[in-house]
Amino acid sequence: MSSDKLLQQIAFIHEIDKLKYIQRKTRLFNSDRRENDAEHSWHLAMMSLILAEHANEPVDTLKVLKMLLIHDVVEIDSGDVFLYDTIVNHDNTIAERKAAERIFGLLPEEQAKEFIAIWEEFETGDTAEARFARSMDRFEPILQNVSNQGGTWTEYDVPYDTVMQKTSKIQHGSKVIWDFTETLIDDSVEKGYIRKTDDQ
Repeated sequence: MSSDKLLQQIAFIHEIDKLKYIQRKTRLFNSDRRENDAEHSWHLAMMSLILAEHANEPVDTLKVLKMLLIHDVVEIDSGDVFLYDTIVNHDNTIAERKAAERIFGLLPEEQAKEFIAIWEEFETGDTAEARFARSMDRFEPILQNVSNQGGTWTEYDVPYDTVMQKTSKIQHGSKVIWDFTETLIDDSVEKGYIRKTDDQ
């Protein structure tokens, strides 16, 4: 007969299947279909494996992977907040904290504590791993928007200043990736994907 620990772990595995149903604003590369949170998390994990050499500091790749695979699990309860939302604060984690306690609380106590600690580390962004993981989280939507002729930038008329403000945090995790990002943003302005205000 299955142990209580295994049953708790299976319950968590069932619960996180719901992540596949959480739709994001961004679309898959060269596509009209919106990405879901599970696809997003997988893509970030793969990106971190490929791009870890460009982190500003040496990082524990396994820890980065854990962060990226679990960082959006809380959105099963709280929903996805669009990075450029002008009403809801993307960094407001009150609802997300309640979600973290409920969802990770399905796991056996030691695993629950580990996952909550990793989630918190990602949210605060105070370690090399968290800074790099967060840079990947901001970088992927840029690649998606560029591949979709502006994507959400064009769809929601996001101005240049806002794009720069929201994405410049990439440099805290990887100056190399940020330098590349700036060229993508500048090119997107030239192509009319991002609107510059009159005084810029």
